[in-house]
Amino acid sequence: MTAALTLLLIGWPLQRALCGQFEVTVPQTIEVLRGSCVTIPCSFDVENNYESNLDNTCKALWKITLETVVFDSSTPQQNKIKGMTGDLTKKDCTTTLNNMQPEHSKKYFFRVQCNNALKHNFPDQKLEISVKDGPPRPTLTPSTLKVKEGTSVKLTCSAPAPCLSHPPALTWTPSLGDIHETLQENQDKTKFKTSVLTFTASHLHHRQEISCTAVYNKQDGSTESSVTTRLTADILFAPQILPSTDCTNTTGHLNCSCESMGNPSPTLQWHLDGFPVNNSDKFAISSETLNDTGLKSFITWSRPQWRDFSPLLCQSSNSLGSARFYAYIFQPQTSAERYDLMTLAVFITIVVALLVVVCALLLVIRAQKTRHCLLKSKVAMNLGVTNGEGKEVPKATEEDIYVNTADILK
Repeated sequence: MTAALTLLLIGWPLQRALCGQFEVTVPQTIEVLRGSCVTIPCSFDVENNYESNLDNTCKALWKITLETVVFDSSTPQQNKIKGMTGDLTKKDCTTTLNNMQPEHSKKYFFRVQCNNALKHNFPDQKLEISVKDGPPRPTLTPSTLKVKEGTSVKLTCSAPAPCLSHPPALTWTPSLGDIHETLQENQDKTKFKTSVLTFTASHLHHRQEISCTAVYNKQDGSTESSVTTRLTADILFAPQILPSTDCTNTTGHLNCSCESMGNPSPTLQWHLDGFPVNNSDKFAISSETLNDTGLKSFITWSRPQWRDFSPLLCQSSNSLGSARFYAYIFQPQTSAERYDLMTLAVFITIVVALLVVVCALLLVIRAQKTRHCLLKSKVAMNLGVTNGEGKEVPKATEEDIYVNTADILK
């Protein structure tokens, strides 16, 4: 008994494949925009003994009841719904119905009818057509977006294309990167349009709304559109110190603010000369949350004692990194300090001037002394030479040397 049942289960599909049977394949439902067309993907089969009856005399009919025909491919201009069909000799009953209206929202079934023995209804497989006043909303995938900054992101927008001659046009707002469009097919052979947006995630995209718009062209030339808005994008990024960070001096106080943004939300820490600064009798620190990614910290330093330039650091950190901002603060001097500096400058100037004068005098004295020595040496040499006859001149007395020196100096 079991073997016979197994043979029956195996043999029935095989017999069905070899002998063929009457069946049709159409979608269960199709939504279409009012005033547009609808393309019904359709294929059928007949019993093997009717294969030879599929010829050029065959026509396709779409009916809502056994008596009511809404489309006849042999008289396309006289139908309640105008359109065209595929090649029935190849068992292709794909049909396009034009200018669909709300009253055409019904269930339809297919009939093949030839000028021979082949005439058959397929009422068991019905198609429900739903005519809508507005176009269907496009679908965005993924539905949520949470990625790190720098990651390559792909978003897909898809919308039904019930009318193949007027498929929807898909547009992105904002247009963040490259866009690639294709026309694809569902399992039931209906078509849909897809648009893939590829871009690199940036902190500038965080919390930004991304929308896809589907624009449908009607057969009368008018258009209808629908929009789907998401991917509020959740972009994870390291902290950044904003340009609003600054410091100001008031009498006896130093006031600084530091603003940072990052995702996850960052922490802020003040440092002075390389050491962390916390609340104390000299430092008052407070902070406030600006949004889910922003933080602002304030610090007030009472009675600062340092002078000249000193680095005040604001450091922002989260799990992805950190950022630093150095504020080099100049402490203004008091009137007494400015007077002391001026006095010191005058004193230094006077000392330098005196040193210059003394050095000049010393140089003049040294030059005169050197000149006197040279002249004295020259006179001595002149007095010690021989006369023209080769006889030595008598040595001069000290009085002679003094007289000659005086004559030379005149």
